[in-house]
Amino acid sequence: MSTTTAAVAPLTTQDADALVTAARRAAEAAGVAVSVTVLDAGGHQLAFRRDDRAVLISGETSTRKAYTALQLDAPTADLVEAVRPGGLFHTLPTALDRPLLFIAGGVPVHRDGRLIGAVGVGGGTPEQDHSLATAAVTALA
Repeated sequence: MSTTTAAVAPLTTQDADALVTAARRAAEAAGVAVSVTVLDAGGHQLAFRRDDRAVLISGETSTRKAYTALQLDAPTADLVEAVRPGGLFHTLPTALDRPLLFIAGGVPVHRDGRLIGAVGVGGGTPEQDHSLATAAVTALA
């Protein structure tokens, strides 16, 4: 018996641009200056944009949030408790060569039920960043 798996279109640069645009529009509406990073399924950066007024570290945090959401296929907002002492992933932030960041603002991107990338937002509060990343993914869907 042969099982055929339908191909799922990967995250494209056009998709990445749409994610960045949606996140930036939501940020402007909220009055928040942010950085936005989009990674493909392999963890490669497809798009990055930092608002001129965003704090410099937001570029790094947006990228690490996207990477964390991608690697664990979960919004980083849902993982915060897991890295506290005694949590399931307590040692994970220091166990890998490439650092993960367990702060809200990273959201995986799925197409037809498959993980195709992730978006990360940094520069606002964790709640704002999560809301902006979620808005971007919703706009793409």
